[in-house]
Amino acid sequence: MNNHVNLAWDFPLLSAFLVTVWIFLWVIWLVLLIRVIGDIFRDHDLSGGAKVGWLLFVIVLPFLGVFVYLTKRGTEMAKREELRSRRSQEEADAQVRAAAGTGGTSGADELTKLSDLKARGEITDSEFQQAKEKILH
Repeated sequence: MNNHVNLAWDFPLLSAFLVTVWIFLWVIWLVLLIRVIGDIFRDHDLSGGAKVGWLLFVIVLPFLGVFVYLTKRGTEMAKREELRSRRSQEEADAQVRAAAGTGGTSGADELTKLSDLKARGEITDSEFQQAKEKILH
């Protein structure tokens, strides 16, 4: 008679939980590995030889390589990611301003320009009213 007890198979819910935990840990590990390799390639401060060295270290000894990389360069990695994010946001804001056609000017600036054009007689009262409605809405 076999008295060996396998808790994971005797309790299917526990087995499902353990499988879920393992899958979760592997996904986290893969995301971390991809982020570290991406940071190695995107870092402009590293020379080509240093990039090859870090990449070989991370590929040959992945767990140790990633943990050493995060220990030595993790703070700089976070700063580079924040800088990339900030630049990306600034570019997106500039594109939105360009698409809106405002170029960063406010409605008050536009109204001032319109009133100057009207005062010089370059636009009529009806053109002024139409442009004013566009700006205000």
